[in-house]
Amino acid sequence: MPARSTSPALSALIATRLSRRAMIRGLLATSALAAFPGAALAAGGDPSTLRFAQPPHVIGPDQGVSPGHVAQVLIRWGDPIEPGLAPFDPHIPDAAGQEKRFGYNNDFLAFLPLPVGSQTSDHGLLCANFEYTNPELMFPGLTIKTKLETMTRAQVDAEIAAHGHGIVEIRRDGEAWRVVEASPFNRRLSALSTAIRLSGPAAGHPRLRTAADPEGRTVVGTLNNCSGGVTPWGTVLIAEENFDTYFSGDPKKTAEAANYARLGLKGKSRYAWARFHDRFDVEKEPNEPNRFGWVVEIDPYDPTFVPVKRTALGRFKHEAATVVVTPDRKVVVYTGDDEAFEYLYRFVAARRFDPSRRQANFDLLDEGTLSVARFDDAGGLVWLPLVFGQGPLTPANGFHTQADVVIEARRAADLVGATPMDRPEDVEASPTTGKVYMVLTNNTKRPADKLNHANPRADNRHGHILELVPPGSGQPGHARHDAERFSWSVLLLAGEDKDGARYHPQTREYGQWLSCPDNITFDRQGRLWIATDQGSSQGRNGIPDGLYACDLEGPGRGLVKFFYAVPQDAEMCGPCFTPDGTTLFAAVQHPGEDSTFDAPTTRWPDFRDDMPPRPAVVAIRRQDGKPIG
Repeated sequence: MPARSTSPALSALIATRLSRRAMIRGLLATSALAAFPGAALAAGGDPSTLRFAQPPHVIGPDQGVSPGHVAQVLIRWGDPIEPGLAPFDPHIPDAAGQEKRFGYNNDFLAFLPLPVGSQTSDHGLLCANFEYTNPELMFPGLTIKTKLETMTRAQVDAEIAAHGHGIVEIRRDGEAWRVVEASPFNRRLSALSTAIRLSGPAAGHPRLRTAADPEGRTVVGTLNNCSGGVTPWGTVLIAEENFDTYFSGDPKKTAEAANYARLGLKGKSRYAWARFHDRFDVEKEPNEPNRFGWVVEIDPYDPTFVPVKRTALGRFKHEAATVVVTPDRKVVVYTGDDEAFEYLYRFVAARRFDPSRRQANFDLLDEGTLSVARFDDAGGLVWLPLVFGQGPLTPANGFHTQADVVIEARRAADLVGATPMDRPEDVEASPTTGKVYMVLTNNTKRPADKLNHANPRADNRHGHILELVPPGSGQPGHARHDAERFSWSVLLLAGEDKDGARYHPQTREYGQWLSCPDNITFDRQGRLWIATDQGSSQGRNGIPDGLYACDLEGPGRGLVKFFYAVPQDAEMCGPCFTPDGTTLFAAVQHPGEDSTFDAPTTRWPDFRDDMPPRPAVVAIRRQDGKPIG
């Protein structure tokens, strides 16, 4: 494996820069929570603009939400999205039926108003990623240790069919939301059968050709769809993340051995799929893993649209694909590579966005410049192009075309000297200021001698959030997201005082601490909403995963408040608002994880003895109908 780039040990720089900004803004650095940018002490109590009451900050078998709000379970794994299906029965695995039902482990969510181009908030399309599966929770009789050997073909096929993406029409009738089952918009993208087109520089390349697809231009399915994004032309981007976990066979026996090693393929899959499907065995189909790890574009408004893997955006473990437009209509996509010591990427399309012709924008993401971020020791960020023939990206280093660069984007980023980060997850741009917020979930593998300026803590168990500032930030539509250089600062370092956490100095009095930030979104006022994923650390930390919020400007900047708790062992994913801010959709993923169908730690949301825990989408509203927050 090629050596990855490193940066100087500059953890002291964080404290210096935070203290400098604190003094400039008149802060009072009196504790570990002080000396933080924008954390101005208010003379008159709670400085936050967020006025909701916080629910108990405790782990429980059920969800919990701020008093005065209602959290409605809108749709669950196994619920039909087409009419005429039999009642869901998890005891009978049915792959064909699963392709007509809501998938498993819903992650990224997007609400697209109906009709297209409108700003309606009570009628639209709900788009949901289905990231991965927990078969020991889906089917009776399986255990975590023996599932790979004991799963049946029917169970495996149903599990594959539960992956992918789903689109459902939804309406709000009075106080409640409902799914329109007979809608012509409703459909599933399934990892079992959905044909997806490849486009961009890697399409048709020999490294993407297989026995089933000798031209290298059509892939069956999309895997491990984590976060995503919505384009200005009304399509949805879904990001393929930990695709390496699906492949069996020895990668060292293939011509792609070094490539696969850099992406974590070890020859031991977490799934039993290769027992029944040769394409998931790299010894039998050595190029199949090269067909995953991309960003997929879909048009929710057109049921006939063939999904497309946009290879120009690079191949790695994408966490998100956030699209913004510059003042002169250049299209920019931000995406993180969700693994310890990986990188932040940006794509700038070659052609400009045309707001008057929707269809003219559909291939914008096939041509442009992919770059990777380097954070410097003076609070600056430079974008390093990953372009064939430039710098080290030449045949001497194994790159013969731009296809090789995007297929091995991680190795290209190593060679140009990108900054290794603490698990880059969601990356989102504020709609009110244009500033970009980068979530680093955690990195327990970082030793004290491998610190760098933007990742200041060894054994970083709780993660942090960076604020990236493009030129022109501060007003909507003015940020130059295509600029070569940005500046940066730290918004918060998560955890408790003993972990070196930094929030607003009044957090103890008015807010709550959090761990492992993951997905983020913004409300209409530009405030940040933070979903968390502690994984197996949830019990050790003693707090639930869920949704938090904070101001990004003014005296309440960085004062985090707790809003919603997911059930035990679940993860909070994909928060998104309706345009008017009166409904917040939340994806509750893997409730009861690390237990089994027969003995789960919770049976949310049904709480029936014959039903396992089920991932679900929740619609949260204020009881008085006003905007949330």
